[in-house]
Amino acid sequence: MPELPEVESLRRILVRTAVGRTIVSVRIGEKRLRRHVSADFAGAIAGRRIVKLSRRAKYLIVELDGDDVMIVHLGMSGSLTHRHEGFRADDFDPRHDHLEFSLDDASRLVYNDPRRFGMVRLVQRAALASTAELKDLGPEPLSREFNAGYLAAKARGRRVAIKSLIMDQRIVAGIGNIYASEILFRAGVRPARRAGRVTRIEIEKIAGAAPVILRAAIGSNGTTFRSYRDSRGQPGRFAARLRVYGREGKPCYRCSTPIKNVIVGQRASFYCPKCQR
Repeated sequence: MPELPEVESLRRILVRTAVGRTIVSVRIGEKRLRRHVSADFAGAIAGRRIVKLSRRAKYLIVELDGDDVMIVHLGMSGSLTHRHEGFRADDFDPRHDHLEFSLDDASRLVYNDPRRFGMVRLVQRAALASTAELKDLGPEPLSREFNAGYLAAKARGRRVAIKSLIMDQRIVAGIGNIYASEILFRAGVRPARRAGRVTRIEIEKIAGAAPVILRAAIGSNGTTFRSYRDSRGQPGRFAARLRVYGREGKPCYRCSTPIKNVIVGQRASFYCPKCQR
C-alpha cells in the first residue's frame, strides 16, 4: 500500500506538471471504488482549474478553484499518472483505468486501481478537516508536533506493540508497514515490544528516525515491490535501501544475523534479533 513517501513524491511531481491546468472533462469507467464515485462527480469537476496540491497522511488533496477539494487515496494498488503524448502505459491495464481527467493541454490524469480499494471523493473545502477520512488523524511525522515528548506521552502505559502504535493513524499520520519496520530498525527497537516498556531514550531514537527514513524514501520517490508507480509511470527506488523489510532469512547489513519476521497486529514485521532489543 502506498504510504506517506509515495503520496508525497506523487504530489511533488504533480505540482510541477498539473497545477494550473483546467479539467476539461471527466470519464468514469468504474464507480465502485472503496467509496462509490458520486453520480454528479464528473459534472462538478469539469471546467475546474487545479490550483494547489497538498497531502494529509496517505491522502492526496487536489484543490480546485471554487469551493471544492478532491481527496484521492491510492488504496492497495492504485496510481494517478499524468499521461502526455508518448507516455508508456505498458504497466497499466486499461480495464482498471477507472477515472480519467482530460486537461486543457491535451494531457490526462488517469486513476488506475486493479483492486479498487482506493478512493476519489469531492468535498467542500470548508468541510475538509471534518471529513471521515481526515478528522481523526494524528500529527504528521515530518511536523514539529511529532516529537519525542509527544510520542512518549502516547506510549506511556500502553500494552500495544510499539510498531502498532506508530502505525496507528490517530497517533501519527502516514506511517505504514514498510516504513514502520525501517524506522524501528534504525532506532534499534523490536517491533513487538510493548509501547509502555520502550524507554525514553528509545522513544527519542524512534522519533528521530522517522523523519530521516521518510525523507530518504521521498527522495527516492518511494518504494515499489509490485504495482506502485509515480505520476510519470516510474517505480519508486527506495526498495534498494531497505534494511529489514522483506529480507527474512537474509543477513543483517550491520551484523550479518539473519533477519526475522514476526506478525504484529496481523502485519509482517521484519527485524534483526541482534540489532533490535
